[in-house]
Order: sequence, then structure tokens, then C-alpha cells
Amino acid sequence: MLGIIGGSGLEQLEGLELQREHPMITPYGRLASPVQEGLWQGKKLFFLSRHNADHSLAPHLINYRANIWALKSLGVTEVVAVAAVGGITEINGPQVINVPDQIIDYTWGREHTFVEAGSEVQHISFCQPYNQALRVKLLAAAEKADQPVVDRGCYACTQGPRLETAAEITKLKRDGCDIVGMTGMPEAALAMEAGLDYACLALVVNWGAGVIENEIPLSEIYQNLGQGMVGVERVLGCL
Repeated sequence: MLGIIGGSGLEQLEGLELQREHPMITPYGRLASPVQEGLWQGKKLFFLSRHNADHSLAPHLINYRANIWALKSLGVTEVVAVAAVGGITEINGPQVINVPDQIIDYTWGREHTFVEAGSEVQHISFCQPYNQALRVKLLAAAEKADQPVVDRGCYACTQGPRLETAAEITKLKRDGCDIVGMTGMPEAALAMEAGLDYACLALVVNWGAGVIENEIPLSEIYQNLGQGMVGVERVLGCL
């Protein structure tokens, strides 16, 4: 059963034939927005808007634990997380879609595990943070949709909601990162703790600070987001 987590630019799944909404209260708090259950392009799936339908929830305020718990409890087994990111390396320019295979967590203060005081400690292997079988499905869907994507990349997850400084982007590049976003963690780790197959479909909407000489205006970022999300939906439709 497929679950899609929509990020910036995909706060709603256009064309979803809504069958039911799930405004859940989880052991980790109330969902910011209901999980939508329905048919989309002939497939039954569950859709969750990470930032709310009106994009009112900042990355560091998202209740990632509640989101993952809710999808798991509804029977979701595979999660495709859509994210808008910045490009760091040359191949990852605006409107490029990347299916990353690694991630580095630069966030702080987020509830990052289901393991709490008094519960049994459970360690997970996080060597490969994204499920390879689901990554292969995404790549096959992209090929079927005739949508070019970049296979592999390291996602740097920063705290947000501010964008990074030029010096920070330089550091991320030295660390081996290819793209930078604000929502990849702890989402990926929580999904693995919950036993869900999880992969990311990342749309590059701007160059990271300092990568090019001139700073890209926000208007251009939003334009890239709108145009690039067409390709993201094309890939999702071929899953």
C-alpha cells in the first residue's frame, strides 16, 4: 500500500478521488492535517501533506513521529516522500529531480525516534537510509514516464526554516552532499524504525547559496517549483 508525503509545491494531490479523510490523534500528538485516502490515476493510495494544505507548518515544527505512525497504522507499507531542495553539485540544477541514496542529518532538537524513556531500546541499521527496492521502482517509473531523473545523491538535511549561508553550502559540498533540504530527517529514520519502505523524490528548485554568482530570487524559485512538480507528479503517476 502506497503512501505519499507531499512537500512544498505538493500540498495537495491534484485529481485525487477522495474516499475518506483520517484526522487522527496518535500517541505522539494530533496530525496537523488529515491523511487523505483515495484513488489517484487508478491506484489506491494515502496522501499526507507535510506542511499542511496551506503550507503553514515550518520544517522544524512538523510532527514527524505522528505522521509516520499514522501512515503505518493505516496499513501503508511504502512511502514516497516528495521534497523541494536546493542544488549543490553541478548535475543538480533547478528543475532536476533526484532520487537520493544517502542522507546527512544537520538538524537539532527534533523528536527523532520512537524510542522513549522506559521503553526497550531498539537499534536500527541506517547504513542505507532509503529502501533500494523502492528507489528502483521510482527510477523505473521515471523511465516509463519519460522523465529524466538523477539516480543517487546525498541529501543534506538542515534545520530551517531559513536558507543556508554560502559558507554552509561550501561545507556541505565538502561533506559530500549533492542536494540540501529541511525535511528529510528524522522522517527517513522514523520510517525505518516503523518498518516502512521509504524513498525520496527530490525536486531541485534553486542553487544553494554561493554555488552560482547571482542569488536566485524567490520568484524564480517558486517558478521552478511549479514547473518541476509537473515532472514529479508524472513519475508518481507511473508507480
